[in-house]
Amino acid sequence: MRRAGLAVAVAALSLAGCNTKDGPKEVVLTIEHSRFVPDVVHARPGERIRIVVRNTDPIDHELIVGDQGVQDRHEKGTESHHAARDGEVSVAAGSEAVTFYVVPEGAAPLLFGCHLPGHWDYGMRGTIRLIRSSSF
Repeated sequence: MRRAGLAVAVAALSLAGCNTKDGPKEVVLTIEHSRFVPDVVHARPGERIRIVVRNTDPIDHELIVGDQGVQDRHEKGTESHHAARDGEVSVAAGSEAVTFYVVPEGAAPLLFGCHLPGHWDYGMRGTIRLIRSSSF
């Protein structure tokens, strides 16, 4: 059960994020068994997020951040590897990758996921919940 405890600790740190005066909030997403841990991230409109993706699986994955339209385009697309673009990153098996994303003002519900064949349908996705107050 030690691995489960580590996953809970990583999820707690990831949800809390790390805001600094000098940089963006950092969120760590760990990929385990073709799932994102955590699968819910909290962010404020206008906030810049540094997303660290740690792929512990023996297969490649990707991270695509955006609204449902972005997710639909990637699910139907043919891009098997993503160049360095904000909110899009490919993550090789057993490696780590970083991308940045600025949460749009007035954003529609935001999602993140992997669109390699069958991964989205398998459930490899998550949600960015928008926080509109300063109480979080």
